[in-house]
Amino acid sequence: MRKYPPNESCCGAVYDNAPADNPFLAALPEMLPRDEFLSTIRSTPGLPHDLPRMSPEERRQSLPMLASLFVPLDYMYAVYDQLYRAIRETYTTRTAMEEIRQINALFCGKENISYATQAASGSVLGVPGIGKTSTIRRALETMPQVIEHTEYMGQPFYCKQVLYLRIECPSDCSVKTLALNLLSALDRAIGSDYLHQLISLRSIAASAVATQVKILCMTHHVGLLLVDEIQNAVETAQRNRQIKPLLKFLVELTNDTATAVYFVGTPAAEQLFTSQEHLKRRTRGIRLLPLKPDGTYRRFLEQLCPYQLTPQQAPLTEKLANKLFDYSGGIPAYIVKIFQETQAQALLLGQARMDERVMQRAIDILAIKVPKTYSGGTYLSDFDVGDAENVPSQSSEEIPREVPEEVPEESPESIPRLYTNQRGRRAASRDAQDLVAVFAGGNDLLYFFKENHLLEEWPASC
Repeated sequence: MRKYPPNESCCGAVYDNAPADNPFLAALPEMLPRDEFLSTIRSTPGLPHDLPRMSPEERRQSLPMLASLFVPLDYMYAVYDQLYRAIRETYTTRTAMEEIRQINALFCGKENISYATQAASGSVLGVPGIGKTSTIRRALETMPQVIEHTEYMGQPFYCKQVLYLRIECPSDCSVKTLALNLLSALDRAIGSDYLHQLISLRSIAASAVATQVKILCMTHHVGLLLVDEIQNAVETAQRNRQIKPLLKFLVELTNDTATAVYFVGTPAAEQLFTSQEHLKRRTRGIRLLPLKPDGTYRRFLEQLCPYQLTPQQAPLTEKLANKLFDYSGGIPAYIVKIFQETQAQALLLGQARMDERVMQRAIDILAIKVPKTYSGGTYLSDFDVGDAENVPSQSSEEIPREVPEEVPEESPESIPRLYTNQRGRRAASRDAQDLVAVFAGGNDLLYFFKENHLLEEWPASC
């Protein structure tokens, strides 16, 4: 299978071992291995060549270069894996003939009887600032957005296959606005003019726009529709009861066109997803929490520390790393922001390098507020994606035979955020005979009183 360069429209797709009736599946690029993917999405800007001779003003002027630094983490490959499999599942569930039948049914307004299984759907929710949108953009850019077909199996075959479209959820939760955003994304991908043609029809109904979007998704063989900022549907339109029509349209789009749909946003959208039964199974996916103060966090800092534009390099001490974690909450965007502002303040004060006092000054200026608790999810540090070759295989004797009982689904509990330094007062040291220590140890207090002769003998008359 041909590997296409990212961000390019590929003409004349090559098919290796192509299915007889599915050129779209055959034209997909191969899934990248973990190491190759992480290397592809990495972004490491170079430091200025004349840094030793630069003035403090010139050094501060160069600090925005940190915005282009992108440190890959293991969780990003898990996101890429889900999106790639969703695209592949779209083309697995439908063939060229199946699409022709569905398009004809949509044109005629008739119900199409399709035996294809439902396309993939899910969501990627996470705390703001952990890099969801950046990760998804870079993951999608490893694949061509458009593959242009010219022939298949020796026969002329002209069409454009759009692997993915990324749009943002409209703040007004309007189905028509969402549909127009989708058409705009399609125009940018293939150079068409569908949006202008529809806008010129002043009195077109929202239902007609929605039908046109379905037809175009099938005409151009869209593999994945990714709806970003889905929390907008909850935060701005819940009181107007505009959420259901929007989600109903997306569900219909998945059912009628077999196009995969993935939602991306903050945990605020979880409330909407769990409130309706038909959305629970369609919106399952990765739930992301910040970094832990562990080795993954330290490796992240080690890749960040070389980008110090102060005259001297500050060593990565435990106190500095712990302070940075406690005030950033382990959120990568906050870590980089504090790191950048600390350097700016050091240069403004005429200091040669960063220290804890200057970092505290930067933290006070930024006034970053990290939530005290999070909804359920997986910490970025807990994703350990290894190579399949290194995973030991289990023999049939090692596989457990017992089937675990089904556990009823429960609403996720709040998880307190992590700190490197223990919060609050230190626990007072207590004597072994202290009642609080005895009770905390799980001992029987009555037995303890008797053993230590602490019970007074009462007269029998009492």
